[in-house]
Amino acid sequence: MSVWNQIVFGWGCLVWVKMAQCGYQVGVGIGDTTGPVVGIGMMGYAKAGQTTQGIHTRLFARAFFFQEEAGSMAVFVSVDSGMIGQLMKYEVIAKVRKITGLELRHDNLLLSATHTHSGPSGYFQYVLFTVGGGSGFVEQSFQAIVNGITTAIVRAYETKQPAKLFLAQSELTDSSINRSPSSYLRNPEEERQRYSGNTDYSFTQLNIMRESANELIGVINWFAVHATSMNNSNHLISGDNKGLASLILERNQNPPGTTSGKGPFVAAFASSNLGDVSPNLQGPRCGGTGLPCDQPKAKCCRPDEDCIAFGPGSDMFDSTYIIAQCQVTKAKELLASVDMEIKGGIASAHQWIDMTNQRVTLPDGSTHTTCKPALGYGFASGTTDGPGEPAFIRCRGPNNNMWNQITKLITNPSPRQKRCHYPKKILLNTGEMKIPSKWHPEKVDTQILKIGQLVIAAVPGEFTTMAGRRLRESIIASAYPDNVEVVIAGLSNVYTHYVTTYEEYQNQRYEGASTIYGPHTLRAYQQQYSYLMEKMSKREHVPYLKRPPNYKAKQIRLDRGMYWDMIPPTKEAGECVQKPPKFAYPGDTVIVKFVAGHPRNDLMLEQTFLKVEHQQSPNNWVVMATDTDIETKFIWKRKCLVCEGIAEIHWKIPYKIPKGTFRITHQGHTKGASLKPILLSYRGVCPNFQVVHGRRMSNAEEPSRVQNLRPTSEISWSSMSWRGFITKIGKFLNVQMKSLL
Repeated sequence: MSVWNQIVFGWGCLVWVKMAQCGYQVGVGIGDTTGPVVGIGMMGYAKAGQTTQGIHTRLFARAFFFQEEAGSMAVFVSVDSGMIGQLMKYEVIAKVRKITGLELRHDNLLLSATHTHSGPSGYFQYVLFTVGGGSGFVEQSFQAIVNGITTAIVRAYETKQPAKLFLAQSELTDSSINRSPSSYLRNPEEERQRYSGNTDYSFTQLNIMRESANELIGVINWFAVHATSMNNSNHLISGDNKGLASLILERNQNPPGTTSGKGPFVAAFASSNLGDVSPNLQGPRCGGTGLPCDQPKAKCCRPDEDCIAFGPGSDMFDSTYIIAQCQVTKAKELLASVDMEIKGGIASAHQWIDMTNQRVTLPDGSTHTTCKPALGYGFASGTTDGPGEPAFIRCRGPNNNMWNQITKLITNPSPRQKRCHYPKKILLNTGEMKIPSKWHPEKVDTQILKIGQLVIAAVPGEFTTMAGRRLRESIIASAYPDNVEVVIAGLSNVYTHYVTTYEEYQNQRYEGASTIYGPHTLRAYQQQYSYLMEKMSKREHVPYLKRPPNYKAKQIRLDRGMYWDMIPPTKEAGECVQKPPKFAYPGDTVIVKFVAGHPRNDLMLEQTFLKVEHQQSPNNWVVMATDTDIETKFIWKRKCLVCEGIAEIHWKIPYKIPKGTFRITHQGHTKGASLKPILLSYRGVCPNFQVVHGRRMSNAEEPSRVQNLRPTSEISWSSMSWRGFITKIGKFLNVQMKSLL
């Protein structure tokens, strides 16, 4: 059979190669993306004061490079981050091209975020997200993610080898609930009856096997659940349930002794249509009484009670582990599946579209357009994951004169904007705000990758359960004559908040209020992705449309990145100031403290701030855990600006740990207080201690314990601390006015 030649049409392009026998070259790679460990606002909850103070688990990018014999390629990257920004993709493409010479483009590179809410902010170019993060644009945070993604892609490219691909499908029913059930019920009954639940239980996994040995080298799976098991009281960087699931499966599949984040086997637990899906299985309950909240108003009997989502664990760390382990268990069930082998060509299509003015045609033949971006009052009222600002709680109504006046001061929506977004009551009219640059994206990425029968739809936001189902159906209907399996890769390439169905939008809960392009947003995306799929099916050119502008030069950089270490002459960096107990037991938590340099002096990417080591012989120590592992926590504190920093390290001893002699070390860098400070590395070691099995010894010094934190409200872009967010906007606008004077 003849070979179709590769065709490239600029940025908006279509690549198709068709072969009778198509073999794949596949590589996998992982790169550390952990940003500033201390002092940067966390991205996701938009809660004032929620800044990074240490590490629960490191963050990673996991890349998968696919190429067929004729040369056509596609790259899928799952990133432990809250969202993906367009600036990231611009710079990653440039860096990878420079290092490898690969013809990486916007059509064949897909970046998808896991949506953890426990990573540093500072990597967006649009004002609302920069303000919401609380720290402005942070170059160190941005570069950590870009460099980590680049490293992962380069490693995947360099390790490519002949491989076979198998698609496995199942359902996972015990790891998610719908947090806006009243909105879901707005969808037509006959449509709802076609599905077994009000969340998408689909669990789709791509198994990648080395052709020569039938050995697994990686997996990608897609399952819809929010990465909000870690709540907004958390200050430790964490991959949440998605990132932790990857680490657990990688530890299970890699050779014994492999350092977490370093092994040859790579597992991505990617996001999907998670818009209305919560991991908090106990559901919304009243904070004081523990009784279920009144639905759909998220109202408690006592006016002083918050309606907060909990569970399923005893605290947020336990809940994160439980939801992660549920996903890992399902993934392991599917590892051996060889029922559906992926065969056929690789294709990719991408197009930027102006989402502020997309014309849509409804089933009745009427036409409408999408709107300039705007957020509604429901954006501040919150979801069943947690309470919002009291003035916006739905049972009290959104009409509040104070907040109405604040909205008008920021920018008063035009009559056309109000009509376009109806019935949304506009709180933030971001589409008509231009200082210092755009507050929300207007030119939006749309993209599809096709690897054999597998179609990956890269969507630029959080699609709700039913919105995702409708989009999949539209793509499948447009794929004729191909028989395809469609998965949705959530939060890909750019972030545009939420996408609901038209019916869900009418309810104006959080998800509808955060559908920024108006009630016909989903219909516009259905048309666009159907168009891309049709072009791919017919092997036709996808026209290039103008790319979004690069606003990096216009970013407000509130973080100056100047950190000096004030270590008194009586102390030295790395000095152990809190020693471990003499004896400790499996299940105990050992806590030690060191005099420490500021963690932002060096992010220790691809390294670690701590090691737990087991003595094998007098001069031979084996690393048992690092700051990537779930059993450790790294916390950095400083009492005052002129005080020395303290690194606090927690190690919860696993029950299967061998007995023997252990020690905990800390490494980092110091920087003196001068105009040209010198960066010096250091390493500290606390005294050895014994891990003992069996009955606790009566003369043993009892080890310290970790204080378990009861989850508080899990407020996100889905239920934020609105007073804090308005304060951030006020401070930001004040900075802008001063800069203009």
